[in-house]
Amino acid sequence: MNKEEIISRTIDHVKQTLVNAEGGHDWWHIHRVWKTARHIAAAEKADELVVALGALLHDIADSKFHNGDETIGPRMAREWLQSLQVEEPVIEHVENIITHISFKGGNHHQPFRSKELDIVQDADRLDAIGAIGIARAFSYGGFKNRLLYDPAVPTNLNMSKEEYKNNNAPTINHFYEKLLLLKDRMNTATGKELALQRHAFMESYLKQFYGEWDGER
Repeated sequence: MNKEEIISRTIDHVKQTLVNAEGGHDWWHIHRVWKTARHIAAAEKADELVVALGALLHDIADSKFHNGDETIGPRMAREWLQSLQVEEPVIEHVENIITHISFKGGNHHQPFRSKELDIVQDADRLDAIGAIGIARAFSYGGFKNRLLYDPAVPTNLNMSKEEYKNNNAPTINHFYEKLLLLKDRMNTATGKELALQRHAFMESYLKQFYGEWDGER
């Protein structure tokens, strides 16, 4: 099976698997990450197949929707790629991308590194900021029945992995606990460049939000 067919069949598989997914983690999220990852990979000269499969399968079973189980995503990806008879080094690399892509509070050591992981991670993080990122944050906040904002709830920038996983603070707090941090955590030159405008848009949005919240705008 050639690379194009592997990717095409994986697209169909992901679409089917995520048909009823929450709006911020559905096929269209995968599609945007895949497209962005391809754009970054072209500039960074990475393994295009690994990047494509890592992007397409990175949220095949997000732990947030599987009782916090961080093993199910890599396992499902491996089983799928084995069914396509993909070479073991590629499968292992994609597994590592899925295992290590998540933000997880940003306060943990990432033992695996590769150019391909850097690219997919940047693409995923870019989809978490800017206009789309704002929409996704409030979509997930609604899914979890979180408040929009509560001035009495402080942000926490020193959460452990477990604290971050179980955090149920208002959605506005998420901007400070993750989204506004991502610009400075991009891995690639292309990712850093793309993040600048999206970051600025979020800052502008928050200024408008607080003005409306206080009745000043």
